[in-house]
Amino acid sequence: MQLATLDWIIILGFFVIFLLIGLKVSKKAGTSSKEFFLSGRNMPWWLLGISMVATTFSADTPNLVTDIVRQNGVAGNWVWWAFLVTGMLTVFVYAKLWRKSGVLTDLEFYETRYSGKEAAFLRGFRAIYLGVFFNVMIMASVSLAAIKIGEIMFGLEPWKTMLYASVITVAYSSMGGLRGVILTDFLQFLVAMVGSIAAAVYIINLPEVGGLTELLANPNVTPKLDLIPDFNNRELFITLLVIPLAVQWWSVWYPGAEPGGGGYIAQRMLSAKDEKNAVSATLLFNITHYALRPWPWILIALASLVVYPDLESIRSAFPNISEGKMGHDLGYSAMLLTLPKGLLGIVIASLIAAFMSTISTHLNWGSSYVAYDFYQRFVKPEASEKELVNIGRISTVLLMVFAALFALVLTSAYDAFQILLKVGAGTGAVFLLRWFWWRVNAYSEITAMVVSFIMALLFYEKTGPDFMLAIPGDYQLLWSVGITTIAWVGVTLLTKPTDYQRLATFFNSVKPYGIGWNGFKKIAQKEGIQLESHVGRFSIDLIAMFLGIIIVYSALFGVGMLLYGNISTAVILLSVTLVSVLLLLRTWKKLTF
Repeated sequence: MQLATLDWIIILGFFVIFLLIGLKVSKKAGTSSKEFFLSGRNMPWWLLGISMVATTFSADTPNLVTDIVRQNGVAGNWVWWAFLVTGMLTVFVYAKLWRKSGVLTDLEFYETRYSGKEAAFLRGFRAIYLGVFFNVMIMASVSLAAIKIGEIMFGLEPWKTMLYASVITVAYSSMGGLRGVILTDFLQFLVAMVGSIAAAVYIINLPEVGGLTELLANPNVTPKLDLIPDFNNRELFITLLVIPLAVQWWSVWYPGAEPGGGGYIAQRMLSAKDEKNAVSATLLFNITHYALRPWPWILIALASLVVYPDLESIRSAFPNISEGKMGHDLGYSAMLLTLPKGLLGIVIASLIAAFMSTISTHLNWGSSYVAYDFYQRFVKPEASEKELVNIGRISTVLLMVFAALFALVLTSAYDAFQILLKVGAGTGAVFLLRWFWWRVNAYSEITAMVVSFIMALLFYEKTGPDFMLAIPGDYQLLWSVGITTIAWVGVTLLTKPTDYQRLATFFNSVKPYGIGWNGFKKIAQKEGIQLESHVGRFSIDLIAMFLGIIIVYSALFGVGMLLYGNISTAVILLSVTLVSVLLLLRTWKKLTF
C-alpha cells in the first residue's frame, strides 16, 4: 500500500513530538529512581487516568474486539466487560489502600505485608516472573497486532515491523521515565480516539456497507448484535455472561484488570499526589475504558462482516499474509485500507500511538520491577539512584528485544488473551483478601501462583488426567479457579501467620476495615500491640462502587441502543446513567481520603 505525502507528514510529525517529549523530561527523569519510575509522586488525577486508559488502548485491543465480535458477536465482549466489577472495586476500596501503603512498587508490598524468607522469595520471584516473563508475553501480544497491521497495510515482513515500531518507543521510554510515558500517553490517547471514531464513521458509510441502517440489517451482522447472550442458548449464555460476571472478575489476574489493583494500574496510583487523586484517576480510567471506547471498534468489526464475511474472504483479499498470522482479528486492519488520504495517516498514527502507549508503560513498569525489586533488593542493596535509573534504562531495551522475538511466533491476539486468563485463573481471590484477612501469608500467594500455572499448563498442553482433558474449554477456567482457591486457602490455614509486629505495622499504615482482622485484633490485645482504628465506612465505599458500575454499564448499553435505533430503551438507560452520576456525586462527599 502506498501512503500519500500527507499521510507520511502526519505519521512522522507524531514521531517527532513523542521524541521531543522524551528529551524534554529526560534530565528530570534521571535525577532519581523515584522520579524515573513514579514521576516524583506528584501527578494529577486527570493525567494519570488518561495514561491508564491509553495503556489499555493498545494496538491489539481493536484486533481482539474484532476477533470476538466476528466469532461470538457483540455479547462476546463480556469476557472483558465483566472486569469492570473489579475495576470499580479498585477505585473505591483498593486505590486508597495502595496510596496509604507508601510502597514504591506493588511488589514491595510483599515485604510490607508478609514476613520471613518466603516474603523475600515472593518479591524476587515475581519481579522476574511478572516483570520479565509475563510482561514480555503481554508486550508480544501487543506487538503481534503491530505485525499484522504492518503486513496488511505496508506489506512489511514481521521483523521489519518490530524493528521500526520499537526504536522510537524504547528511545522516549528509556529517556523520559514514567513522566515521559504519562505525557506522551495523553497525546496518544487523543490521537487514538480521534482516529478510531473517524475511521468508524467513514467505514460504516462505505458504499459496500451502506450506512448504519443497512449495516445493522445485513444478514451477516444481525445475528451478532445482541448485547446480552441469548438465554435460550444455555451454553453460550453461561460461558459468555454467567462465568465472566460470577467468577472471572474476582478470580482471574489480568493486566489492567487485576483484582485489588496491581501492575501498571498500581504504579499510576502510587505516583498520584494523594489518595483522592489516586481514586479519581482510577475512576476516570474505568469510565473511559469501558463506556467510551468500545463502540467505534465494534462498528468496524461489524462492517468487516459485510466486506469480509469469513476467513477465506480475508485470505483471498490478502494472499501474501503469513499462514500462521491468519485470523479473524485481521478484519480490523483490512477495513482500515479503505480510508482516504489524510484520514489514513491519522488512523495509522493512532494505531502507532496505541502501540507506543501500551509498550512504553509495560517497559517502564517491568524495568521498575527489575531495578527495585530484584537488582536493588537482591543484587546490590547499596546501589545509587543514578545506578538504579541506568538499570531501568538497560532493562527497558532488553525487555523490548525479548518481546519482539516472542511476537514473531504468536498467531492470535485472542489466543494470547485466553492464555493470560488461564495462567492467572484462581489467583484473584488472594489479591483481594490479602488486605482484609490477616491470615493470608506469603505461602498463600506462592501456592496460588504455582497451582494456577500448573493448571494452565495441564489444560493448554493437554497433558492432564483424562477426566480433566474431557472438560470443555469454556469450563476449564472454573476448574482452575476452584482447585487453585482450595489449594491456597488450605495452605493458608496450615502454615503459620505473618509476624505479628509486621501485621501491626501494616494494619496501622493502611487501616483496613472488615471482620477479617478481628482475629488479629484479639491477638494484638493479648500481646499489648497498639492498633489504630479505621474511620471510614465500608458500606459507603460499596455503594459508590455499585453506582460506578451502574453508570458505566448503563452508558455503554445506552449508546449501543442509540446506535441500534432503539431510542426509547436508549433514553431509559442514559437517564439511569444521569441519575446514578448525581447519586455518586452525593456519595463522593461521604468518602474518606
